[in-house]
Amino acid sequence: MKQFLHASVRKCCALALIALSASTTSFGQEQYESYWEMGMTLGPSNFLGDLGGTQGKGTTFLKDNNFSMTKIAVGAFAQYTWRQTIGLRLAVNFGSLEGDDAAIKGKGGLEEARKIRNSNFKSPLTEAMALLEVYPTVFLEGDADDTWLKFRPYLVGGVGVFKFKPKGQHPVTGEWVELQPLSTEGQGFPEYPDRKPYKLTQLNIPMGFGVKYFVSENVHLALEVLHRKTFTDYIDDVSSNYIDPTLFYNYLGSKADLAATMANKSLFQANPTRFGAGDKRGTPSNNDGYYSFNLKFGFRLVSNRFGNSTRCPIVF
Repeated sequence: MKQFLHASVRKCCALALIALSASTTSFGQEQYESYWEMGMTLGPSNFLGDLGGTQGKGTTFLKDNNFSMTKIAVGAFAQYTWRQTIGLRLAVNFGSLEGDDAAIKGKGGLEEARKIRNSNFKSPLTEAMALLEVYPTVFLEGDADDTWLKFRPYLVGGVGVFKFKPKGQHPVTGEWVELQPLSTEGQGFPEYPDRKPYKLTQLNIPMGFGVKYFVSENVHLALEVLHRKTFTDYIDDVSSNYIDPTLFYNYLGSKADLAATMANKSLFQANPTRFGAGDKRGTPSNNDGYYSFNLKFGFRLVSNRFGNSTRCPIVF
């Protein structure tokens, strides 16, 4: 009788486990694997701001992109992916941004004023970001832990901090000059109390999407597009209106001549044009931004497979 009880309980338990396994597989309720990974990123980045652009009115996104100003950025990341559905990524990137009115192809429209402005900038860029990746198709996969040779789309967004330092090219000497200390739009001058000196470290909001391809269970490649919304209009040192150049001599001393030149380079071109105080220099209603196409290479470090802890009872 005792042996019969042992056998019966074990058979029932085995059948129950088989049924439970089939049920969770059918309804997509597996406790999928979680793991750590790290890797590198490489790809082109572009600036979207007041300088440069295309024909017509300046805009805030891809229509005003100058591909000739494309620069390469590199970075590294570490990420924890929870149960194949959500990833928390910490990343740092290094690159540069550029914009140049000379890149505008004039068509006789509103872009001509920007081309006559005759300004440019370049800036190094360092950023750190905390990003959340979401994989919406995981629950449609038969076995999410089986990633070998699988494509997986994802959405990504988060918060970041970036550091920049714009420089402009002197129209006579060709030297690249730091622009923030020159207060080219009267930042910090009492005549312009609403124009505060801008900080070279700012917050941004990265957002985008991508697709991962798992070369193996432990290695993946990904291609993503990541746009950065910022809260400054001075990445290129251009935002609002020209000021009276005599004010530079009131406040900047030995730097006044340089500031006056860099603030208004419209005279230094084939057909000199003088913009005056109050004339439009930039568009303060649109903050600057930038975006990148990232090729990501990642490899898995540690995995933590959430197994089924259900066990058959021992019957005495």
